Amino acid sequence: MSDQNKKGLWGRMRGAGLGLIALVFVAGILFWGAFNTAMEWTNREEFCISCHEMKENVYKEYRNTIHYSNRSGVRATCPDCHVPKEWTHKIIRKIQASNEVWHKLLGTIDTPEKFNAKRLELAQHEWERMRKTDSRECRNCHNYQYFDYSIQGRRSTRMHQEGFENGKTCIDCHKGIAHQLPAVDQEIGADKGGAAPEVFHPDAKPAEQQ
Repeated sequence: MSDQNKKGLWGRMRGAGLGLIALVFVAGILFWGAFNTAMEWTNREEFCISCHEMKENVYKEYRNTIHYSNRSGVRATCPDCHVPKEWTHKIIRKIQASNEVWHKLLGTIDTPEKFNAKRLELAQHEWERMRKTDSRECRNCHNYQYFDYSIQGRRSTRMHQEGFENGKTCIDCHKGIAHQLPAVDQEIGADKGGAAPEVFHPDAKPAEQQ
């Protein structure tokens, strides 16, 4: 093979290699864009409430809380509280949610009666998840490092400081802030094996101001 033919062959191979790299690069961008779009589509509140059991139960409860409507007009949607923002944690949570899809297909909680029978179990799973992450999703909006105790009520200031000193996390005191608490042994809000958790409303006036 002449040198000219070798150069031509090498040039074609090089061009094909570069073309393949470019094709893989473009395909990777398209795949990532499609994957990320799908992730964001499933991360909308409209998608969350598309199932009957949520729309007719916890979503109705949430609409009557401070997280849905408040004086500042800032609303926390379902994914803001239940889906991590960081990509790795978000993927893990989405994988875990596949179990919820399975129970959706089974109709495990597709009636108010079934849902309320499972309410405590479902709530405890979510409380435990939030404890393990130190209420990570709460802290996306409520970072205690920026608390201004001078404008908090005396009771809130005291409880927050005591909670931090005792290693508590947001969900330990703020159960029921967005959803109705389950009834246990006729005592609303009681945890298994423990007393009913005290729940604080962010807009409630402290006792000394009422």
